[in-house]
Parts: sequence; C-alpha cells; structure tokens
Amino acid sequence: MQSLERGLAVVRAFDAEHPERTLSDVARETGLTRAAARRFLLTLADLGYVRSDGRNFSLTPRVLDLGYAYLSSLELPEIAEPHLERLVEEVHESSSVSVLDGGDVVYVARVPVSRIMRVAINVGTRFPAHVTSMGRVLLAAGDPAEWPEALRPKLEVVRRQGWALVDQELEVGLRSIAAPIHDRDGATIAAVNVSAHAGRRTVANMKRELLPPLLATARRIEDDLGGHAERRWPDTETARAPRSRRPPRTATPR
Repeated sequence: MQSLERGLAVVRAFDAEHPERTLSDVARETGLTRAAARRFLLTLADLGYVRSDGRNFSLTPRVLDLGYAYLSSLELPEIAEPHLERLVEEVHESSSVSVLDGGDVVYVARVPVSRIMRVAINVGTRFPAHVTSMGRVLLAAGDPAEWPEALRPKLEVVRRQGWALVDQELEVGLRSIAAPIHDRDGATIAAVNVSAHAGRRTVANMKRELLPPLLATARRIEDDLGGHAERRWPDTETARAPRSRRPPRTATPR
C-alpha cells in the first residue's frame, strides 16, 4: 500500500506548471530519496505512464486512463452535459459541474463559450475549493464542525441561501455563481456553476439573470439522476424569492 501511495505521489509531482521534471525535482517534490524516486519513475516508464529524454521525465497520455476509469464510472457527467449545453445556449456563459476531492474541486463536466480565464479549464482541472463558487457550495454541505474558521461566515451564508457567488477571488476579472446538485436522499453530490467575465456581468446582474436558470438546471440534472428527496438546503428557485420545499419524490424509470 505504501508503494502505491508513493507511486501516485510521483505522478502528482507533474502538473501544468511542471510538465517536465528531473529526478532531483521529483525526489524533492515527493520527499523520496533519489534512489526511490528513480525506481518509481522507471517502473512508471515501463508501464507506459512516464517518458524520459535521458534527463527530464514527463507524463504520457496513457496516464489519462487512470482518470478515465473514474469518469467512465460516473453517471453524472453524461447526464449533466446536455443540461449544461442548454444553460449555456440560454445565458451565453460557460458552465461546469464539479465534485469535491479533499480541499479541491475537480471538474467532471464543462461546456465553455469562450476562454475567460488565463488558465485553461478542462475536465479533470482542479482548483482550491475555498476560492470557487462550486467549492463553497460543496464545502457548505459538509459538517460545519470541519469548516475553516476564516471561511465560516461565508459558508453559513451559502448554506442558508442554497447557492454561492464568488467575485474575482480565483482570478481577477472572473465571477462565478454555483448551486448544489443533490441525490435522491437530499445529499449534495456535486455543484454546477456559471462563470462570466466581470466586465460583462455585475454581481447584481448575475443574481438576477444567471441564478434562476442555474437553479433550474440543477433541478433538471437532479431529476435525470433519478429523482430526489427533500433537499437539505433551502430550495431557492429564483434570486428574488425562495420557494417552498417539494415533497419527497420517487424515482421514475429512465
């Protein structure tokens, strides 16, 4: 088990900012000795996950198989994508779905309209949860006892209103608004968002123009996931007035 943990640490040593690393880089990043790092790199190379030019190491496309095994087992991305497409066509802004992985959000579905960020976002992209709207939605659904104290006031607001808006915290010029996606038991399993450039959308405009269709999209995704029980959060269909909670529903055949 420890060998698996160390092997995965070697894979995670590579990222968008460090697509190539030397043996010393990998050893330093993972905390392994040079000898151990070399063994893991050579094993990964034999398996086809790493290549080397003699000095630098880099991941091969085969490493995507590891993530694809997870994504292909998920029902959510396949169900969510047509709803994201419909939402994007309606509001003309990019939309994504993500899940929580530790302290990060991981994108599992995305429909972009244009590149509004300096960093590219694709399926599999990770961001710190606390600076993203989807991350705050997902964190707010967790145990309040585990909330970071610095984030507690904001998460309390998110939990109370049932959605989150982040104004240029991840990147200057980027605003995003997110809503939870619940399973049939009412648990939050993912989040869906709409992102827009601050030059195109004010905060008030996002609440007024983007929040209602976003919440409607979350509801449709939930319905296609097999119905849902009473939500654990306030069910706010529009930015102006909350609606009463719906009674539990039974799943309909798909």
